[in-house]
Amino acid sequence: MISFASDESFSPIIDEEREVFHSVYPQATVNPIYITEGEGLTLLLKDSVNLVITSRDFKKKEYQSLYDRQFRPQTIKLAYDGLALIVNKNNVDTCISVKDLARVLRGEAKNWSDIFPGSKRGTITVVFDNKRSSTVHFAEDSILGGKPITNPNVVATNKTAEVVDYVEKTPNAIGIIGSNWLNDKRDSTNLTFKKNIRVMSVSRKDKGTPANSWKPYQYYIYNGNYPLIRTIYALLNDPYQGLPWGFAQFMASPKGQLIILKSGLLPVQGNITIRDVNVNQ
Repeated sequence: MISFASDESFSPIIDEEREVFHSVYPQATVNPIYITEGEGLTLLLKDSVNLVITSRDFKKKEYQSLYDRQFRPQTIKLAYDGLALIVNKNNVDTCISVKDLARVLRGEAKNWSDIFPGSKRGTITVVFDNKRSSTVHFAEDSILGGKPITNPNVVATNKTAEVVDYVEKTPNAIGIIGSNWLNDKRDSTNLTFKKNIRVMSVSRKDKGTPANSWKPYQYYIYNGNYPLIRTIYALLNDPYQGLPWGFAQFMASPKGQLIILKSGLLPVQGNITIRDVNVNQ
């Protein structure tokens, strides 16, 4: 039995991977510690865990620190995840550009009317799962170009489920979560999102419109239309290639990648078939 660390935003897919892994290898037990990305990397660098699931690779100094101590750190790419923007189900303003999202995070656009003229929703409240989570890191690194979030109307909960709850109850909120939290498990096509919130469409253009904006469906992650895409990594510090290494390899194997595909994320490996469908009226 071993414990490993994972950013809490990846818990739905990690739980599915564990369930199948335990059924295939009943003698092996892997227990996740769901914490923030930063806390997980700290545990790995201290050799307190040998595996962490995260949204970034080792930094050069982190890799070098482990290497200098005679470790052999490894990186395995597992999947691509769309970072999703969610709003209250009564909010009809659901197209936004990356440029406008950056304006919101910098505090340059504080009200809904700053993006959608005529909106009466008032102040925009941005909600993250945790102050040190991978979603915050992505927002600062990939959306703001390495600069901190400076909007005063930003709040952080303790976990992703609480972001969804907050948005359900708050008409003026935008929640930022991993897309693996969105899918309705009853729909095997991964085309149905949760009914109690709306998912925003996001555009690379300066102004988001229905014609140039996309939701984080698998296909739009696959073809690059959806702009907020992050990679999910397994970072290893397991010199004996034991159970942590074995679970990471399982997630990267055809069986593990199929689980990722069925969950609504995009696997790094695997044969993905795209079919054109003609609909006759």
